[in-house]
Amino acid sequence: MSKHTAAERVALARHPQRPNITDYIDALFTDFFEQKGDRLCREDPAILGGVALYHGRPVTVIGTRKGKTAEESIRCNFGMPGPEGYRKALRLMKQAEKFRRPVFTFIDTSGAYPGLEAEARGQGEAIARNLMEMSRLTVPVIALITGEGNSGGALALGVADRVLMLENAVYAILSPEGFASILWRDAGRHEEACGLMKLTAPELLSLGVIDDIVPEPEEGAHVSPAGVFREVDRALSRHLAALLKESGSNLAAGRYQKFRKMGVPQASPEK
Repeated sequence: MSKHTAAERVALARHPQRPNITDYIDALFTDFFEQKGDRLCREDPAILGGVALYHGRPVTVIGTRKGKTAEESIRCNFGMPGPEGYRKALRLMKQAEKFRRPVFTFIDTSGAYPGLEAEARGQGEAIARNLMEMSRLTVPVIALITGEGNSGGALALGVADRVLMLENAVYAILSPEGFASILWRDAGRHEEACGLMKLTAPELLSLGVIDDIVPEPEEGAHVSPAGVFREVDRALSRHLAALLKESGSNLAAGRYQKFRKMGVPQASPEK
């Protein structure tokens, strides 16, 4: 297990050459067919989704998309989806349920886009609806946090039967800079905030927020993408095989209870 500090893991999670959703699709899936638009307003490039084959099985793949170049980053709004992106994701998940396809989500976002226009078009409602509808899906849902997983923008794709994280990914209620700004009114204390937020994979596994950690190289996933893809493939295959044995009603009920009990204090055993 890596010995990186929480702040060092945040830096690795944000590395611009870290594998992104398009890399995972190319490495793990075949016959990917992208589907665009939310059927209400417009296409949001910050979320990529479509139908593919995973080891010969039809699946739906959805993920937040960051760019690796300045041009790509601008086009994808730096991986910060608007409400149209979340509505597109939900449309694809409901389609997957109709055709009994498992759903894989890949999460790497600093958060949902907070701009005025996004709020005017229903950003909060779109995220809230995803949380509700994902909790009810009757097909297997596996989420993988590959880089940053911040705020409701990440959780809107993260209500899954199994939530996995790469070893140096992070998952939190907001960015460390935002946390420090709110708590101390000083974004410069973000490294200190990293140590308090319990945002690393080992910490979240011990808290029961995630279900598994996918190993990656000490220097980060970007130094050996092929090895990371193999580890991710093993993890996805293992968890999918277990979930496929469950009925749809059991999946929905178990997923709902999984998230309802998070953060609830557990009674201490009587002495």
